[in-house]
Amino acid sequence: MKILFLCTGNSCRSQMAEGWARHLKADVLEPYSAGIETHGMNPHAMTVMSEAGVDISGQNSKTPTDLGPVELDYVITVCGHADENCPVFPGKPRVVHVGFEDPPRLTKHLPDGEEKLQVYRRVRDEIRKFVETLPESLTP
Repeated sequence: MKILFLCTGNSCRSQMAEGWARHLKADVLEPYSAGIETHGMNPHAMTVMSEAGVDISGQNSKTPTDLGPVELDYVITVCGHADENCPVFPGKPRVVHVGFEDPPRLTKHLPDGEEKLQVYRRVRDEIRKFVETLPESLTP
């Protein structure tokens, strides 16, 4: 099953979701991630995923166009902006919205350090719990 995790900038939440899907569900999922635009990889997302044993440092920030011709089964929007601005994909994959809070937005007022990373860890763990339910939670 080919799944695209879509968010605004493909820097944090969608990257974590792709990383978890590759780590936990590679036997049943072919995961991708992309953003409405590209914001580069979030270093805090890479840090907290590495802490959990998942290396996403080889992934890169991209848009759906950058993926090339992939026949997707599902597009999972992980933020409200992506849900509201979801592009049309060839093959008409099923679009599902599962929103997660945005760590960069929640922590923009915090200096780099433990307090900021705690927010990233919480969202990382919420995304993991969701990915653990795949693909069964998607079937109607």
